[in-house]
Amino acid sequence: MAVDLLLGLQWGDEGKGKIVDVLTKNYDIIARFQGGPNAGHTLEFDGIKHVLHTIPSGIFHKNSINVVGNGVVIDPVIFKKELDALKDFKLDIKSILLISRKAHLILPTHRLLDAASEAAKGKAKIGSTLKGIGPTYMDKTGRNGMRVGDLELSDWKEKYRSLANKHEAMIDFYDVDIQYNLAELESDFFSAVEELKELTFIDSEEYLYQAQKSGKKILAEGAQGSLLDIDFGTYPFVTSSNTTAAGACTGLGVAPNQIGEVKGIFKAYTTRVGSGPFPTELFDEDGATMGKVGNEFGATTGRPRRCGWLDLVALKYAVRINGVTELMMMKGDVLSGFKKLKVCTAYNYKGDKIDHLPFNIEAENVTPIYTEMEGWDEDLTKMTKAAQLPRSLNDYIDFLEKELEVPIKIVSVGPDRTQTIHR
Repeated sequence: MAVDLLLGLQWGDEGKGKIVDVLTKNYDIIARFQGGPNAGHTLEFDGIKHVLHTIPSGIFHKNSINVVGNGVVIDPVIFKKELDALKDFKLDIKSILLISRKAHLILPTHRLLDAASEAAKGKAKIGSTLKGIGPTYMDKTGRNGMRVGDLELSDWKEKYRSLANKHEAMIDFYDVDIQYNLAELESDFFSAVEELKELTFIDSEEYLYQAQKSGKKILAEGAQGSLLDIDFGTYPFVTSSNTTAAGACTGLGVAPNQIGEVKGIFKAYTTRVGSGPFPTELFDEDGATMGKVGNEFGATTGRPRRCGWLDLVALKYAVRINGVTELMMMKGDVLSGFKKLKVCTAYNYKGDKIDHLPFNIEAENVTPIYTEMEGWDEDLTKMTKAAQLPRSLNDYIDFLEKELEVPIKIVSVGPDRTQTIHR
């Protein structure tokens, strides 16, 4: 049985949490394959909004197993808060939430290192969420990190102490004014670790292999978005892991020939949180309207998202490098009321017209070239069938499908799981 993937195709915040929640009924296992608590997956149902950071988005379905894969980095303190928020749902967490022993742990000093590094950059900062993600992945690739499986060893606290001492020396090296009480941070950390140790740790690559052999349906859930990929994103304004399809193989131990459908999610417009280039960004009333109507604030940080028209150059790039087989368009309802819509179909790159994503898309090199389309006024949020969608929206969808050469199978018309139209 092949493993299907679900990925964000922009700079994150595309609405992956909602779509995983919608699709979970079709799968036995939801497996998160990369990223850490810098990701916020928002789900809304029964009039209640839920934000998950590390736990897979299938957790509210009692018949699904949720796996935190080896490519994920886990902050026990934040993880404990997520678990606490789930207590009212009376879920059998120990049996439906499984954690890879090979997943790396975020230490309190990783977060301090993150803050010190960002402060030292001054105006050149990359817009880190300051959750310690980058320093944790640095320790992983530097072969210094602590993993979940280490917590099963008798000397794990000695290993922790050695790494934390190293981090404190590095913090001193940055020579910035970072105020912290490590003893207090460690008290919270050790308490959270004890709760984490009550959960079920697994050798996830073996677990998923056996699940495939027995015919279980698996959906791999990515975090952030393709344009934040450490290799293929808008470097250095990226995250610290591979957010693209290849990351599912390394982040779960799934062989490339076992990948089935690749489901790509994008917004009907574009947003970005933090620093970095954004060719179609709007600084006018249209951009402000998108932000207000779309409630564009980071699920993890609360930071306002920068908004702009849909960038098809970047979206085509993401579709190609991921091998996307079907698309889901989110937040079509936010564009209701715009008389005219614009879609970036090419760039003016240093005086030449190009239709691919170049090495550098900073504003001094790139100017978007737009195709203008008719907007729609209808309120989409009460619509339940594709036949109800306004003509101009269907024209918009048809145009995107032709350009991207991939079918758009889902159109989201609101945040609730019920506000989802299948085509």
